[in-house]
Amino acid sequence: MKAKIYGIGVGPGDPDLITIKAKQTLAEANLVVYPAPENGSSIAKKIAAPHFPKTCEELPVYIPMSTNRFPAMKIYKSASEKIFNAVLENKTVVILCEGDPFFYGSFMYLFGLIRKRYNVEVIPGVSSLMASAAILETPLAAGDDILTVLPAPLADDALEKQINMADAFAIIKLGRHFSRIRRLLEKLGLLENSVYIERATMKNERIVNIADVVESDVPYFSIILVHKRNKAWL
Repeated sequence: MKAKIYGIGVGPGDPDLITIKAKQTLAEANLVVYPAPENGSSIAKKIAAPHFPKTCEELPVYIPMSTNRFPAMKIYKSASEKIFNAVLENKTVVILCEGDPFFYGSFMYLFGLIRKRYNVEVIPGVSSLMASAAILETPLAAGDDILTVLPAPLADDALEKQINMADAFAIIKLGRHFSRIRRLLEKLGLLENSVYIERATMKNERIVNIADVVESDVPYFSIILVHKRNKAWL
């Protein structure tokens, strides 16, 4: 049997939202690789663990929570060498990514290193953006709307510029940036058009009126969806 490397999206949190193809691929894994914080448990592992083969090996990749990508690249390089060693041993390697591998996923950096030397099959997953829209019963866009995805760490002027050009937008990676984002939406007269959710599909999922959100409690895994025409599709 020829060894293979896969990158799979495991979805936003609910283990049942892993695709059939991803689940079938995971069942064949000899080595499962997943991102993990320096402190705490891996969300990707927690999502996919019910589908792990009983005999598989595991390789956590501990990623520092920093905007400086170079320390992390050393870790990715070290992980890639371990993955190549597994391939030389004729093992099937499955790399997990929360949500979708190529939608703001850390997987893409590991992919860039591995792809230079070995083929990687990427299996898409349900992103938190799609999951949030479904739970909030809020279509992301309709008709010819322009949908924009905005990372909350962007500066206010950059955010405002993109918001002014968009018909609908999602603001992700809120965390400590929430209060600033809420003030900006209020300034632009869009607060009433905004809906907020955190940890979509996870057991501790919460939907809160954006005006009632406690700023100090906003997690990184939270999203605001906004449509300038509000519920124009109804």
